[in-house]
Amino acid sequence: MLLVAALLSASAAGAAANEAATAFQQEVHAAMDRMMRGMDAAPTGDVDKDFVAMMEPHHQGAIDMAVSELRYGRNPQLRRIAQEIIIEQQQEIAAMRIAIGRPLPPSAPAPTTIPPDGAAPHPLHHGDPSQ
Repeated sequence: MLLVAALLSASAAGAAANEAATAFQQEVHAAMDRMMRGMDAAPTGDVDKDFVAMMEPHHQGAIDMAVSELRYGRNPQLRRIAQEIIIEQQQEIAAMRIAIGRPLPPSAPAPTTIPPDGAAPHPLHHGDPSQ
């Protein structure tokens, strides 16, 4: 009886891990798709603005992927690296916007903050890169 219970428990744990891996892959692929679409900005003729228009979605893609690592990853070292990526990439997005005179994105909770309703946290998006 204990053997059956142990096997069922291991099977359930394996299924949960599989679901997390699938959800992680879906989130990361969606983040990469958003990033690639965002980086395909039409040139304006202003090299600096064009650079920021392409780099902002690139940095946001890194943030979104790091958030997925925090949601599903278990390795403490990689989770810490993901936290650092989020902070550093947000700072770089802000610095680039300031450098070209664009407004900063509105303040928002950290992308890994659990909303009061208990729903899963959502990646922070900065909206239209042409703003």
